[in-house]
Amino acid sequence: MTDYNDEFWMRHALTLAQRAWDEGEVPVGAVLVQGNRVIGEGWNRPIGHHDPTAHAEIMALRQGGKVLENYRLIDTTLYVTLEPCVMCAGAIVHSRIGRLVFGARDEKTGAAGSLLDVLGHPGMNHQVKMTEGILAQQCAGMLSDFFRMRREQKKALRKSVKQ
Repeated sequence: MTDYNDEFWMRHALTLAQRAWDEGEVPVGAVLVQGNRVIGEGWNRPIGHHDPTAHAEIMALRQGGKVLENYRLIDTTLYVTLEPCVMCAGAIVHSRIGRLVFGARDEKTGAAGSLLDVLGHPGMNHQVKMTEGILAQQCAGMLSDFFRMRREQKKALRKSVKQ
């Protein structure tokens, strides 16, 4: 059995983030792994699904729960390209994943230590091990490029409307 590493799985999460980008969604990808086997994948889809909970992490956790036929995703690792928000951090705690690995920090809404520390809060009924900064530059770069492109599109649209 091949022993995959964190960078391998984060690269996989980045390919899922690209799927989000291709669908016009904020490019965040997540992959849920148990014993070097993918049991869940997700990418941001709230716009296309008309669902504010359709974040990459939630999509991966839902799929993992179906695969394992259990909402408790014990002995799993969730790889995500961006630090989870409060909603996703809560779902991570409730799902009992063993480990979270994320790429880029989210200073505006991150709930794994940036803005809030939901996952590290001592009052939580489950403690999640965390590793951060895996392929952080690639993860953050994809998000920066996406938002730069969106700003340029809006600027071009405003310019064409004025003409």
